[in-house]
Amino acid sequence: MDKLISGMLARRRAVVATFVAVAVVCAALIPFVKVNYDMVDYLPPEAQSTDAVRIMADEFDQAIPNASVLVHDVDVPGALALKDAIARVPGVESVLWLDDVADVATPLAALDEATVEQYYRDGAALFQVSVTEGEEGPAIAALRALVDEAGSGNAVAGEAMDTAQMRESMVDQVLKAVAIVVPIIVLLLVVSTLSWIEPVLFLAAIGVSILINMGTNLFLGSVSFVTFSVSPILQLAVSLDYAIFLLHAFAAERRRGGSIEDAMARAVRSSAGTIAASATTTLFGFAALAFMQFQIGADLGFNLVKGIVLSFVTVMVFLPALTLCLCRLIDRTTHRPLMPSFARIGAPLARVRVPVLALVAVLAVPAFLGQANVVFTYQNNVADPTLRAGADTLMVQEEFGQANAVAVLVPRGDVGAEAALSRDLAALDHVTGVMGYAATVGADIPPEFLDEAVTSQFYSGDYARIIAYLDTDVESAEAFAAVQAVEDAAAARYGEFYAAGQSANLYDMKSIVAVDNVVVSLVAVIAIFLVVAVTFRSLGLPVALLLAIECGIWINLAIPYFMGTKVNFIGYLVVNTVQLGATIDYGILLTSHYLAHRRRMPARQAVFAALGEAFPSILVSAGILATAGFALAVSSSIGAVASLGLLLGRGALISLGMVTCFLPALLVYGDGLIRRTTWRSGFFSAESGAGGSASAPAPAAAVPAPGPRAARPLSEEGDAS
Repeated sequence: MDKLISGMLARRRAVVATFVAVAVVCAALIPFVKVNYDMVDYLPPEAQSTDAVRIMADEFDQAIPNASVLVHDVDVPGALALKDAIARVPGVESVLWLDDVADVATPLAALDEATVEQYYRDGAALFQVSVTEGEEGPAIAALRALVDEAGSGNAVAGEAMDTAQMRESMVDQVLKAVAIVVPIIVLLLVVSTLSWIEPVLFLAAIGVSILINMGTNLFLGSVSFVTFSVSPILQLAVSLDYAIFLLHAFAAERRRGGSIEDAMARAVRSSAGTIAASATTTLFGFAALAFMQFQIGADLGFNLVKGIVLSFVTVMVFLPALTLCLCRLIDRTTHRPLMPSFARIGAPLARVRVPVLALVAVLAVPAFLGQANVVFTYQNNVADPTLRAGADTLMVQEEFGQANAVAVLVPRGDVGAEAALSRDLAALDHVTGVMGYAATVGADIPPEFLDEAVTSQFYSGDYARIIAYLDTDVESAEAFAAVQAVEDAAAARYGEFYAAGQSANLYDMKSIVAVDNVVVSLVAVIAIFLVVAVTFRSLGLPVALLLAIECGIWINLAIPYFMGTKVNFIGYLVVNTVQLGATIDYGILLTSHYLAHRRRMPARQAVFAALGEAFPSILVSAGILATAGFALAVSSSIGAVASLGLLLGRGALISLGMVTCFLPALLVYGDGLIRRTTWRSGFFSAESGAGGSASAPAPAAAVPAPGPRAARPLSEEGDAS
């Protein structure tokens, strides 16, 4: 290992050049990474809507309509001409209008009024359009151009439009979040370090790892839109500490003398355990996401785990080489301390220790129950009337109401059963129309007598498709009740059936959230408990740390419940493990300093001293994570990303309070239990006036390098030449 470190530092320019070259190549690959915006692709394989979507893709040429095109001031012949024009738009698979369900050669007054008004009313025509997955952007743009050419005040809405809007704004939103995060992080780092150039080194090391992580996603085939939006910001926020630990270990080693190469080699060796322990707890928190049934968790979790590993490598290999290359510049750009001293912060925090302990004891049970009863949202887009996409959606809803399609697939062969099911569906609450062969063409006309272009809408080789149109929102209690009613009606007629559509898909998502939350949280808690227990060789300390962080998580997630607001289910599921994995390090840092002092003094004095040393580092880390979270919240129009950002930002601040106010109380009042459950603790004893056996030193991995405030100007620590 020593030879490897020495060789790396001796060839530092080559190391820097290699990492920069790889980062540049990976940055060039990022635009080619496929981003998946379809949440259905991440439903578990056993979900019935997963099978329904697969069967429809395999068996039917015409997909369920996913866009609505509204054109005003048009007569029936003009609407038919527009239908042909829409069908010729690249990316449009099919177009459904009144002529597909009724004979428009007949005077409209003679047709069923309810049927006509689904597609044509007051001179306005509403076309139901199926847009090919992956072609939403250009297809929606072409459809907008077409309807704008037909006149003013026309609209394009629907799921495909929402996807196109996300695709169009995704990169801008990520860049906006970065533009918010980076300046604030630079300010925090400048305040907490003693060199103007050190923040640049921190960001360079993590920035290189982020570019490599995002570029290598090309080889995964695709990543979810949540991963693309959240992963780089989270990776930056949670792994900056690794760079801080290393450079401060380097500063401490320079004070011991010797060449800068020797000092850096010692710093790499001494900080490797600390950084590895910090990375491991975060890594296990992120890895727990892979246990979600909803596979977007595995997508995000794997990407974050990959990012943590890459950050660890860049900090341990690239950053030492870059630091030695720029060491003289670091020394020339030192500045006076800008952060106030927190050496006596333990005293004011001690005064709130008992009230905070009592407050958390009172809040813990209501918070736990509240967070378990949060009301979720499952979509990612809410109509914003200030944007054209939102205005178009509201226009279509106001003029034609909701057009929420649920497709039911049943085995082909029994037209009588299809007719009966169509009648059952039409009689359900919130069903405004039913489209199927028996309902549209008639059960008395054999399919063989009609052109395949007509029958292919309703039949594949093995299945019949019946589409029920609901007048509900895509996501609402009424929509989910209607989906359940549709499924019950199908189950009454058929032993095998499948339901698909936005509401059906969201209904499946709803059914897996409760299980995912319990499983993922349990896996994360067990994994991190084991890591902390091994790190501190204790059973009591992991309980104290996890209790502090978990209570903070419960309070964070319960706030929406008591405020009566809804939370996007992805944000809720993800933050449960991300907040734990990212902020448990605050408790580990404080506990490490506490243990070092506890071997020389009583518990209360040890907590005072530990807070004075660890508070600046915890404050900066929490500030960085909170900034990243709130930046995501304000920069993203995607519900899952904005919700996750708000929960993460607020959670980081709550964890800051829990670790600096509640955890010290647990350490002091649980000191006896901790001493008895910590192997060879060597705690200070008032009777003997000294610690335990000299053969019980602090575990190396349990004593992190000093935090940001502990650094000294490199120019004061030895020759930089």
